[in-house]
This record gives sequence, structure tokens and C-alpha cells, in this order.
Amino acid sequence: MASKPARVALPPGADGPPELPGPDPATIADAAPKVEPIRQGGPNKPYEVLGEAYVPLTKDEPLVETGLASWYGRKFHGRRTASGEVYNMHAMTAAHKTMPIPSYALVRHVASGREVVVRINDRGPFVAGRVIDLSYAAAGKLGVLGGVSPVEVRRLTHDDIRAMAEGSGSVQAAAPAVPAPSAPPVAVAKAVATPVPPAMAPQATELPGKSPTTDRAYTTAAVGFWLQLGAFGRANGAYSFQQKVSAGLDWLAPLLTVFADGRLHRLQAGPYPSREAAQEAAAQVRAALQLVPLVVERR
Repeated sequence: MASKPARVALPPGADGPPELPGPDPATIADAAPKVEPIRQGGPNKPYEVLGEAYVPLTKDEPLVETGLASWYGRKFHGRRTASGEVYNMHAMTAAHKTMPIPSYALVRHVASGREVVVRINDRGPFVAGRVIDLSYAAAGKLGVLGGVSPVEVRRLTHDDIRAMAEGSGSVQAAAPAVPAPSAPPVAVAKAVATPVPPAMAPQATELPGKSPTTDRAYTTAAVGFWLQLGAFGRANGAYSFQQKVSAGLDWLAPLLTVFADGRLHRLQAGPYPSREAAQEAAAQVRAALQLVPLVVERR
């Protein structure tokens, strides 16, 4: 005779895991980012909790921060979130104090390097030092159900999401750095680490009328792993940013290429023979510039 699953008992009013074992968080897919309009008013209005005022972002702006991640589960399962959606502890969602609702965020566990993508649809956590409140599923998949844990949180901008959707192959965000709130996007500084070379020189097809020595704009790229440094609606924005990056990292300059993909112009560096090599190069870029590259696989 099969035994019944054990129930998890909690003190009255306490929060915790599901009463009965549910789906394994490791098998739950990450949130699928999509470009959604940022709501005006509603959950994005300034608000006050426990005597402290918060002013949510209302524009599609990048946000990168480090701190502690907590999680919430059964106590709030089935209740309304700040967005008006019903909280599902088995979905890949999270609460943030000021990120626009709705938003998508990449959360990286500092100790293990494990990453998940969550949809921000709620407000919190309102405890000093905590930067995100994960759903039970997201915390389980990230491996932080044992308690609060240090994480790095990066909001995925609409350009990030478009790059993920329109780029060939899979896209994974590299581990984010934490820029100063008012810092410029690029600091002109020399890299001190030995650069990680790519496996091969870029092999690409030129766009008609473009010169590889001046414009360096291509429609296709060699297979491998590339660092995406930015995506722009206008070509001159991509080339201007290319010059700034080249000024800050002379060893990266020969590897930079602007790819014209539909409406977007992507500044990328590579290719690298493996994701590990690309991530090592991304770490060098982060150390020298206040810039968070994406690792893009082209197949």
C-alpha cells in the first residue's frame, strides 16, 4: 500500500514550503522574458512601508545591485501581488522594492554562480540588506531555500530582451557587476588582466556598401560565443559606443564588430571557443569598465 506524502506543518501565521510536496523547482522553466509596457501608476506609484518611502522606476532603465535574497511561499500562495496577479509559489516570480512592474530580472547566486530569470510582479522585501524576495520555486531552483543568501540582481532591459529573442542561438547574461548609481556607462580605463583571446578571427559577410576597416558592420558571424556589449536602434549609436569601448580596452578593440540584425545594431566581441572563455573575458570587461556584457552563442 503506497504511503501518503507527508504534510509540512507550520506554526500559525508562519511562512514556508508547500503543505504537500509539489513540483521539483529544478524542473520548472525560468520566466520567459518579453517586452511588456511599464505600467503607469498602480504598482509603480511612490509608496510607503514601515515608515520608509520608496519611489519605483517608471522607465526602461538598467538596474544592477547586490544584497541578500529571501523567499516567500505558502503563506502568500493564492493572494494578490502588487501587480494584481495571483501569487503562485510554483512560478518563477519575485518581489522587488523599486523595479518597474512588470520587469524581468536575472538573479545570480554569488556562492554557486547559479542563475535564474524571474518576472517581477510584486513589491518587497522590506528588510534592511535584502534586495529581492523570490518565489518558492525560484529560490529552490537557485538553491537558496536554506535561508537568506547573497545574490546579484540585474534587470533585463527591453533591448536585452529583444537581443535574447532576435539573436541567433541562446543568450545567457554574464554575471553582473555593480556600478555606482550615477556612474557613466563606460569608464575609460585600461584592463590590467591578460585578455582572453578568441579561438579565431571573426569570419563574416559584409553588408553592401560597408567597409570592414571603417564601419565593421556585418550580417553574419562566425559560430562560437560572443560578448554582446550593447544593442542600439541606430547604427551611429553602436559605432559611437564601439569607439568608447575601444578607447577603454585596446586589447578588445580588434575583436569588436557591429552586427545589423533587423532593427537592432549589436556591438559584439569574439568569437570565443567556449562559454567559459567568453565569461572569463566578460569578467575582464566588467573589471575594467562599468559594463555588463551578455554571452551570446551563435551556432
